[in-house]
Amino acid sequence: MRGERFIFAFWHARLLSLVYLRRDEGAAVLVSRHRDGQIITRVLEHMGFTTARGSSTRGGEAGVRELLVAARSGLHIGITPDGPRGPAGIVKEGIVYVAARSGLRIVPLATSARSSWALRSWDGFRVPKPFARLVVTYGAPIAVAEPGEESRQRVEAALRSVTGAAERASGELP
Repeated sequence: MRGERFIFAFWHARLLSLVYLRRDEGAAVLVSRHRDGQIITRVLEHMGFTTARGSSTRGGEAGVRELLVAARSGLHIGITPDGPRGPAGIVKEGIVYVAARSGLRIVPLATSARSSWALRSWDGFRVPKPFARLVVTYGAPIAVAEPGEESRQRVEAALRSVTGAAERASGELP
């Protein structure tokens, strides 16, 4: 696995901690073309990420093409498969399509902090409180030969599993 590139999948609600933890690693991240996406793009690029613009609701094909170019150039990929507007915790088909086309395996990951704020947003966006202990949990890489419902469900189940493990390890859930 050393030297292998991956697609990292994580829920939209838990992306803030990952952006900070993985800064300056040169990964390409999919960002929506919605108005707030421009602000997010500036922040991500300032933190050393490459961005691809597009989502399931706007510019999806262009975003996928940019991600595939980034993968061919040797970058890891980061995708929130339930973004940009949900429903929260439901994987959309785009991530398995990118995995099948790029040949990269998907690594599900999750963060959890026992002490965090949950914003009143479509996904209950999490902001860890200062000095909170943060737990990051990684799942086993998932190979996707063909995009489709079975692959989508496998990724969704894996994301739910690593999220539950992170929540238990941090004490967020008993």
